[in-house]
Amino acid sequence: MAKESSFDVVSQVDMQEVDNAYQQTAREISQRYDLKDSGSTIDLSKGDRTITIVAPADFVSKQITDVLNSKLIKRGIDIKAVRWDAPQAASGGSVRVVGRIIDGIDQETAKKINRDVKALKLKCKITIESDKLRVTSASKDTLQEVIGFLRDQDYGQPLQFTNYR
Repeated sequence: MAKESSFDVVSQVDMQEVDNAYQQTAREISQRYDLKDSGSTIDLSKGDRTITIVAPADFVSKQITDVLNSKLIKRGIDIKAVRWDAPQAASGGSVRVVGRIIDGIDQETAKKINRDVKALKLKCKITIESDKLRVTSASKDTLQEVIGFLRDQDYGQPLQFTNYR
């Protein structure tokens, strides 16, 4: 029997790099002339995997989000890894925006990926394992086709391909 090859489809975020981007953004808020005295704050909760921005206006919160996104990109983190909630009114007429850092593939997205790959009619088997997917096939070329297909798709979160064997 031919040896089976496989790889895992995961969605992981390096929290240390997110923390570094957060620190750089906080420093830029305290130094940039248009944000310095605005009363804006940014907080990172590593346990909850959330970033909270409090700003005096929606426009200022968008500026801070743009600064954070640029820092994340420089650190090699896909900006799709952060899902931003709608701005909420906070105390004192300020605006609060919460961004949730995506870690792992939820069941709904995993099922969608599974359906899309099965629609290709390739000889491979997909197994959903909690927050990741394992794709197995006898042909490494088939696995490469699946990886190429998944790279071209947009599932609203970054996907990485690990444990290719």
